[in-house]
Amino acid sequence: MAAAAAAAARINFFLNPINPLNSKATTHLRTRLHFQPSRRRPRATSFCTRASATPLHDEAAASDPFVLTTPLYYVNAPPHLGSAYTTIAADAIARFQRLLGKKVIFITGTDEHGEKIATAAADCASTPAQHCDIISQSYISLWKNLDIAYDKFIRTTDPKHEAIVKEFYSRVLANGDIYRADYEGLYCVNCEEYKDEKELLDNNCCPTHLKPCVARKEDNYFFALSKYQKSLEETLAKNPNFVQPSFRLNEVQSWIRSGLRDFSISRALVDWGIPVPNDSKQTIYVWFDALLGYISALSEDTEQPDLERAVSSGWPASLHLIGKDILRFHAVYWPAMLMSAGLGLPKLVFGHGFLTKDGMKMGKSLGNTIEPNDLVHKFGSDAVRYFFLREVEFGNDGDYSEDRFINIVNAHLANSIGNLLNRTLGLLKKNCQSTLVVDSSIAAEGITFKDTVEKLVEKARVQYGNLSLSSACEAVLEISNAGNLYMDERAPWSLFKQGGAASEAAAKDLVIILEAMRIIAVALSPVTPSLSWRIYGQLGYSKEQFDASTWSDTKWGGLKSGQVMAQPKPIFARIENPTEEQNGVEAPKKAVEKDKLPQAKRVVEA
Repeated sequence: MAAAAAAAARINFFLNPINPLNSKATTHLRTRLHFQPSRRRPRATSFCTRASATPLHDEAAASDPFVLTTPLYYVNAPPHLGSAYTTIAADAIARFQRLLGKKVIFITGTDEHGEKIATAAADCASTPAQHCDIISQSYISLWKNLDIAYDKFIRTTDPKHEAIVKEFYSRVLANGDIYRADYEGLYCVNCEEYKDEKELLDNNCCPTHLKPCVARKEDNYFFALSKYQKSLEETLAKNPNFVQPSFRLNEVQSWIRSGLRDFSISRALVDWGIPVPNDSKQTIYVWFDALLGYISALSEDTEQPDLERAVSSGWPASLHLIGKDILRFHAVYWPAMLMSAGLGLPKLVFGHGFLTKDGMKMGKSLGNTIEPNDLVHKFGSDAVRYFFLREVEFGNDGDYSEDRFINIVNAHLANSIGNLLNRTLGLLKKNCQSTLVVDSSIAAEGITFKDTVEKLVEKARVQYGNLSLSSACEAVLEISNAGNLYMDERAPWSLFKQGGAASEAAAKDLVIILEAMRIIAVALSPVTPSLSWRIYGQLGYSKEQFDASTWSDTKWGGLKSGQVMAQPKPIFARIENPTEEQNGVEAPKKAVEKDKLPQAKRVVEA
């Protein structure tokens, strides 16, 4: 009961916007940073807020677009599997929301400024702009190979983005929340962030990148984060679902309770960045730049960049999907920045776990990544998407093993789903000339299997809405498992041999199974869009019909008498397992050729 209540609460929150709380101006306390102010610090000021959360039944809220974002990926190196995982998950969520009939704006892109970018470019003897062009294109190519259907791809080097950032900066400055000061501390180049000594490992190593931080002293501009401590505490208290999963909220609340410190939003020693509007000798700090990409992406290329116009095109975002390592920036820094600028807060920040290899986080800075393009070219996009969304409980860490990858994909996609469709169509061709003899709604009258399918479809819908992607996959897989059990129990191949009424019953059984396969194709399409289309095509539908399908098409009764199915053709290749072959296990004699993917151009790692 408690779990169900939590799920319901998450859905309720997920559909409702969160707004900054009305608050009296708070006293701007001196932080524990080693400041040597060179200018007068700002006075406490009020910030613009909006009214309380919009109720579920609000028609305006129901018509708002569903805006979800991945992080803007840092282009110091080509994409790794962690970046792919976030984007695959976001794409599945976007596809599900489109099935519900929502207007979706799915934003992704690349973060292209900062010290690491300039260094990476210099290391390969190119300019920062050339380097960014190459790496940004590698993300676009990978997203194409992974069937990522994004709506907006923003680059922080786009002129419209720079204009939005400068306008936002000026608004925060006018609100009295930016001041100039000297700062001296330990700096992690990979995080692009100053660190507290108490959070570092031995030898002042960053706990994320395991590399020593360097002592640095700079004259920078600072954002008055500490001024918003009380407001952030109140926001999280009133809206505990603002950060998900719930254990991530505990981390955020702990950070805030420990005392928020103002943070530097400019760099004096970095040339590759957006110049500070009131000081061309400094550039805007990466995060004060990159976070604005979620808003600048909403600006149309044909329009003059304007902050309010961009905001009116879909802000606030419905969902920020991020890795847990950048939770602080999205759940603490970003809301305070938005409060300062008088803009609404995103509705939900979801911090998922890491993908690990040998028990360690995979990341570009650690040098232990798995090349995602290699996985796609070896196994296909459906296999990659399905494995990581099905096998990793969304929000927690997950580990990759090639043996487990192959075993899961073969068992679920090739055997349970693919083989059920193939053998059913084979029987239909042999005994019914590939033609349905009755409507699926009539065939299933009084059949409990139909009730099972309907319950599992509803379960999948709820789990998708809760962002429980693994559970949604499991619910759809249970449909195919139930279908295989139904086939084995009914044994239509034997009934056809008996002829007469038994043969008629067998023909109805095939219609029932194929209707279940049609429903599986729609329900699994957020996760495996190419595989789902191949299933739909086998059932005699056109690509246009598949693309026009909605979640309402998971309702039983779609297949009609007289519909002609396509010729049986296996829809998913069983993957041969090298480990089994080495151990003397005979590989399957029949293996289906996988859809061939065009080989993406290899990007030289910078």
